[in-house]
Amino acid sequence: MASLDWTQCPAVESVPGKRSGAWVFRDTRTPVSVVFENLEAGATISEVMEWFHLSHEQVTAVLEFAARSLDAPPGMQAPALAVDAHTLR
Repeated sequence: MASLDWTQCPAVESVPGKRSGAWVFRDTRTPVSVVFENLEAGATISEVMEWFHLSHEQVTAVLEFAARSLDAPPGMQAPALAVDAHTLR
């Protein structure tokens, strides 16, 4: 996966000493990477939510952030947009 500037995504955080500073969903110990790894392996968003105790809003926030970031011109971060819980199902 391309390197994204997760500091611009309000749904995640990186805390030194918490999961070795990996990007995790805010107020959890669940790494953001579990979403991408499990979807790539064929899991559904609903399964990821159930397995890792994540809300639909949390999962869609990181997916939408990643999509916007990858669509942004080189050197520019896409602006944060409000999460639409009905976008990805």
